[in-house]
Amino acid sequence: MNISVRGKQMEVTDALKDYVLKRVGKLEKYSDQFMDVKVTLLVEEGRHRVEVTAPLQGMILRGEEESTDMYTSIDLVVEKLERQIDKYRTRINKRMRTKVLKDHEVQQPSNLEDDSEEVVRHKKFGTKPMSVEEAIMQMNLVGHNFYAFTNMDTQDINVIYRRKSGDYGLLEPEK
Repeated sequence: MNISVRGKQMEVTDALKDYVLKRVGKLEKYSDQFMDVKVTLLVEEGRHRVEVTAPLQGMILRGEEESTDMYTSIDLVVEKLERQIDKYRTRINKRMRTKVLKDHEVQQPSNLEDDSEEVVRHKKFGTKPMSVEEAIMQMNLVGHNFYAFTNMDTQDINVIYRRKSGDYGLLEPEK
């Protein structure tokens, strides 16, 4: 497992980097197929946030935690990722028809007062053909309220989203 650690608005000390490598390295016990795991450490207004993105055979595990202490944030995000893995282990293994994950025991505030229509973040992503059910699982794994994907039945770009009622909606292009 290749773990890259970077700091935003802070310098990553050797002790902090070693701690991240030790704690995030625990994820390797769940799968030998974790690729490049990216860990971002960020300090904003006295809050210490840790973001971890771990690609796993076309899927992405993502966790983000924030607290008043960086070491606590690291522990919390690793626990969150372990819970995600436990929750989705059987679903992922069943969908992939392989043992991707080993059997093992085990929000940012938004500024609503700003009425500007400026794009503040631009992100590119690859899409692979998948079923609606797999897209829902991917959306839940990355912890977002929506997920764009290529629908394997229609080959169109679709968006799955979580509704306020807790169920899901699907946006499809008109033909």
